[in-house]
Amino acid sequence: MKPVTPNRYRIFQFIAGSLLAVLFSGCVFFGDSEEPQSGTYSQTPTAGQSSPLVEPVPLALQPDVQKAEWALSWWGPRHVEKLEAIKQGPVDLILVGNSITHGWENYQDIWDMHFGEWKTVNLGFSGDRTEHVLWRLQNGEVRGISPKVAVVMIGTNNTGHRMDPAAETAAGIKAIIRELRARLPNTRILLLAIFPRSATPDDPMRVRNEEINKIISGYANGENVVFLNINDAFLLEDGTLTQEMMPDLLHPKAKGYEIWAKAMGPTLREMME
Repeated sequence: MKPVTPNRYRIFQFIAGSLLAVLFSGCVFFGDSEEPQSGTYSQTPTAGQSSPLVEPVPLALQPDVQKAEWALSWWGPRHVEKLEAIKQGPVDLILVGNSITHGWENYQDIWDMHFGEWKTVNLGFSGDRTEHVLWRLQNGEVRGISPKVAVVMIGTNNTGHRMDPAAETAAGIKAIIRELRARLPNTRILLLAIFPRSATPDDPMRVRNEEINKIISGYANGENVVFLNINDAFLLEDGTLTQEMMPDLLHPKAKGYEIWAKAMGPTLREMME
């Protein structure tokens, strides 16, 4: 093997350095620069720096990929799968959310019974928080489509994972609405209240989600954004959430999805007309 000359070594350094810069500059590998962005996200000062003029941006507002170890093997491939799904003809309806929305894929028969006449793409990803939905929307998951309605429910993982302040999660949801409105100007948004979690109404996570719901209910304008709270349909009269409805007190089983479909149906059908 020929020895590496200084010139060759410098060229090698330049190429290697450039590749590393690309790899570590971030995880956005499906950029959507031709489409409108929801806004500028300021960066917080690095360690050892301080700036009284820069307010830290809540994580709920910073678009990001899912980095949970348990999701690494499937999250990226699912994103690619959804990019392909939206290319398969006109899309009537999209579902945007986390594992609760993702779970419709386990009860496709219930969905088809109630809403099977519409070409629906399920953009629910287990474990996702508001920042993950923002990333996905900015990286192609609604590119080239114009559904009549987008059903959105997100935020419970902001509570469960980090106990984010209600105002921060609500701001993340507002950013998602703005993103959808910018990219899908002809699509109406059905914004669902975050579903109840935990057994009792006084559980801190249930209380936090209700604080978020109170804020996001104000995002509705009655025209292109409609807010719907169907939470009472899942609860006993005293506000108790049973394991019969949600075995882990978070995710519905078949009975819960049936109730969801029936409670949401009239509003969704009206919006789809």
